[in-house]
Amino acid sequence: MKWSSVAVASGLFTSSNALLRFGCSQLTVQRLDPLVNPGLIPSTHLHQIIGGNSFNASMDIKTHDLPTVSTCTTCQFTEDFSNYWTAVLYFKAKNGTYKRVPQRAQQGMEGTNGGMVVYYMSDALFDTAQKSSVTAFKPGFRMLVGDVTYTTRDQARDFRQLTYTCMQNEGTRSPEYVDFPKTTCPSGIMINHRFPTCWDGVNLDSPNHRDHVAYPESGTFESGGPCPSTHPVKIPQILLETVWDTKQFNNKADWPADGSQPFVWSSGDGTGFANHADYVFGWKGDSLQKHLDSHSYVTASTLKTQTIAQQNKCTVKDMVGENFDGWLTKLPGDIMA
Repeated sequence: MKWSSVAVASGLFTSSNALLRFGCSQLTVQRLDPLVNPGLIPSTHLHQIIGGNSFNASMDIKTHDLPTVSTCTTCQFTEDFSNYWTAVLYFKAKNGTYKRVPQRAQQGMEGTNGGMVVYYMSDALFDTAQKSSVTAFKPGFRMLVGDVTYTTRDQARDFRQLTYTCMQNEGTRSPEYVDFPKTTCPSGIMINHRFPTCWDGVNLDSPNHRDHVAYPESGTFESGGPCPSTHPVKIPQILLETVWDTKQFNNKADWPADGSQPFVWSSGDGTGFANHADYVFGWKGDSLQKHLDSHSYVTASTLKTQTIAQQNKCTVKDMVGENFDGWLTKLPGDIMA
């Protein structure tokens, strides 16, 4: 599906300046993937999903309007019915069995059931001015970052800033690595997904869910690098932060006999280079644009909030019906890592 190219040529996009940071509790954990495996129940590997409760195996770009068909959201702002999802992290023990790693809330969001913290930025996170102009996403927009088949650093260079942080305490945000940490992490592993920030201005999606978006042609998003001519429209950077509570797995006696790091994605990847995330836009009306136009930093006076207890109540039914907890001999989908 396409957005009118006339809008790009005639400058009809509204530009804006702002940063938004908010928490979303867990909506569901299931083998569903409406982008890569639309209609397939179950999908190839397990995902953890946040956002609006219209999430399901089939979310057709022409008919599935998230704000219309959702009745609740797990996100702090009630106007955000978007869906965001990533693969699930597992611990692989010395005996070859697997156990799902729980997610935990960040400081100040205690009580949140798993989930992630979401950012929308027009400039680097540390830039309180947020002066750059960006264009809000359009209804039906969706994208994917990362590649589930990647297993090497050279392959992973296709994507920027899909990283891992070994948290020493609650405030740890650096250094960031592109593969799994090799040592124990006292406060867990934070995994960061930063999406591309340039759009072709026409297509709401593409066959691989990536070609309609791009990174700056030089420099980075943080340095204000320009968008390429093929993707001239600057969009907000979405950053997802997921804290995986690995503390219960910090006994190295339970790690592989060769001392290698023990964590694997639910897709079976043990390198970390298959890190990936999906996004389907679902903000109600022009609520995201209005916020961006407010030029605010973190605060969101134009948006409505709900309590963490209300966020936690929003769920979807189990559409797959499989066990993914406890100690497993194989990852869900009969995957071996």
